[in-house]
Amino acid sequence: MPKQEVSHQKAAILGLQHLLAMYSGAVAVPLLIGSALNFNAGQMTYLVSIDIFMCGLATLLQLISNKFFGIGFPVILGCAVQAVAPLQMIGKKFSINDMYGAIIAAGIFVILIAGIFAKIKKFFPPVVTGTLITTIGLTLIPVAIQNMGGGNSSAKDFGSGQNLLLAFVTLVVILALEIWAKGFLHSISVLVGLIVGTLLAACMGLVSFEPVLQASWFHLPQLFYFGVPHFEWSSSLTMMIIALVSMVESTGVFFATGDLIHHNVTEEDLKKGYRAEGLAQIFGGLFNAFPYTTFSQNVGLLQLSGIKTKRPIYWAAGLLMAMGLLPKIGALVTIIPTPVLGGAMLVMFSMIAVQGMKTLTKVDLNNNNNILIIAISIGLGLGVTIYPQIFQNLPATIQLFLSNGIVITSLSATILNLLLKGKAVKQ
Repeated sequence: MPKQEVSHQKAAILGLQHLLAMYSGAVAVPLLIGSALNFNAGQMTYLVSIDIFMCGLATLLQLISNKFFGIGFPVILGCAVQAVAPLQMIGKKFSINDMYGAIIAAGIFVILIAGIFAKIKKFFPPVVTGTLITTIGLTLIPVAIQNMGGGNSSAKDFGSGQNLLLAFVTLVVILALEIWAKGFLHSISVLVGLIVGTLLAACMGLVSFEPVLQASWFHLPQLFYFGVPHFEWSSSLTMMIIALVSMVESTGVFFATGDLIHHNVTEEDLKKGYRAEGLAQIFGGLFNAFPYTTFSQNVGLLQLSGIKTKRPIYWAAGLLMAMGLLPKIGALVTIIPTPVLGGAMLVMFSMIAVQGMKTLTKVDLNNNNNILIIAISIGLGLGVTIYPQIFQNLPATIQLFLSNGIVITSLSATILNLLLKGKAVKQ
């Protein structure tokens, strides 16, 4: 792992940058689930606060590498967005206690199968990992574009002049700093872009401090806040399937981060990484939060900042936990307008795609079989991301797998690599 350590002061600022990059994705899950289950204001406050706190704790579990768990890479964990629809369904059909029981069961399941699942490494040569990392970036780019337009594509002001102005000013500031800035200022280009974009939005009267004023000052995590978890078999099975989907996604992030820090990802690395996610899910269920998975959003930020050590991520984890305990500070981050976030996301997500392309340069592209593996897999992944309803007539369990473009790409690239290159799966 390259040693390019920074001081704690600089690491704290870099950690804040990482936090801002993943924050909107992290708080979206509790907001979606809480509103679907008709939570009141007090319940929503707890849900968002405990979620932010658990993001920090889950990240720490992944950072601290020991014999049992933790991959020890500079990665951040957040809510598994693919769990939203299943959790809403479980909460409505059964109860919130069944929902949290299912999350705990899925966490235990992940820990138990981590060693077996880690053996998939031999099926991930550069042609597969490069294709997967490229697809992760490409499937995230539409999210960035949607946010640049305002977030809600059906809203009347979607793509309005002021939304586009905020998005592109943020984008231009980040690009200018990436091109001309030196040293630490270059490393925090995304943070500066977000601040400039938010200040511009404030001058335009588009920033509201109401969420900060309404938030409480202090909030303590509570065991079984919504009640003691109950284990219902079909709900638990559903969340185990979602956990498998998350593990496939995390595998792509692990390989992408490994490429960035010049670390050859081993079977042991994967096993400990999966176990950390399993532990995070168990804690999520016990404290009535959510399942947690390694976020892909921050991989591009590692590349942009050039700082690829763990110290800034430790700071990000600490800040997340502090914000979970101090809701007013947590609410302060929510005032960043969606178009501003979109402008920053476009840069970060595009960098992930380019990182995947760099991995593909290690592949013999004169070999037509490699071209087919890459083309078909990326095509399927992007196609399913845009039209996930293509599998709507298949059984619900199968849909949980096939409606995820990253999972489709992973399955396609792995299977095609085996079929087109024979049983010897070495590149």
